[in-house]
Amino acid sequence: MSPTTVTPKTTTKTKTKVKLQRPPLYKVILLNDDYTPREFVVSVLKAVFRMGEETASRVMLTAHQKGACVIAVYTRDVAETKAKEATELGKAKGYPLFFTTEKEE
Repeated sequence: MSPTTVTPKTTTKTKTKVKLQRPPLYKVILLNDDYTPREFVVSVLKAVFRMGEETASRVMLTAHQKGACVIAVYTRDVAETKAKEATELGKAKGYPLFFTTEKEE
């Protein structure tokens, strides 16, 4: 008699789990200047960052006193878009108002 080899009809499948990573976040920072009127800064914060009157005033005063203030934290594209939009509103009125972004660590 000859030996017979038996081959199983099943196969092993390996499952790979994909681990999603959150995108890095960026801070939008308001830089203080001595020329842009406070009321205008508050109006920009309300318009671009959807802040209420009190919050916008507090943020403006913090930037005025400390030289800079973090406005909000967003994904990179949103942060850069909002910073650019707010800076351009100042330029349109002839003010040196400036917002920048920085990666959050």
